[in-house]
Amino acid sequence: MKKVAVIMGSDSDFPVVKGALAELKKYGVPFECRVMSAHRTPQMAADLAANAKENGFGVIICAAGMAAHLAGVMAAHTTLPVIGIPIKSTFDGLDALLATVQMPSGIPVATVAVNGAKNAAILAVQMLAISDESLADKLSASKNEMVEGVIQKDKALQEEVAKL
Repeated sequence: MKKVAVIMGSDSDFPVVKGALAELKKYGVPFECRVMSAHRTPQMAADLAANAKENGFGVIICAAGMAAHLAGVMAAHTTLPVIGIPIKSTFDGLDALLATVQMPSGIPVATVAVNGAKNAAILAVQMLAISDESLADKLSASKNEMVEGVIQKDKALQEEVAKL
């Protein structure tokens, strides 16, 4: 199974990133988690991205706040899919969201919601599941659990409404 690289621009992003790591563990997807900065360690980030495929990675997730150039830097140096997690720091994360989503043509970055680490992990799993049937089965089971959860919540709500 391909691994997922989870890179954050600062260790202060870890409280958000933990949600992605927990989700990857839930699906049994191996990952490596690192701190690298697009601005302070650009060569380290470029090297990781350039060698990611050869090192067994299938997807790269990047979390960064403020200027949030990390995902774009990584995407510029790899052909693997890159998912950006804009981290809320200043301006309620709008600056990070715009910096992550506004990539030039030829350098796409899939972007989830501000602090959307769990969705970033699920998107990475979906990407890996294209060629991994066991992951596809786990995703289907998870979707079915969500459906069942909503049905149970609606049932409980209907019981409360009936009491009015």
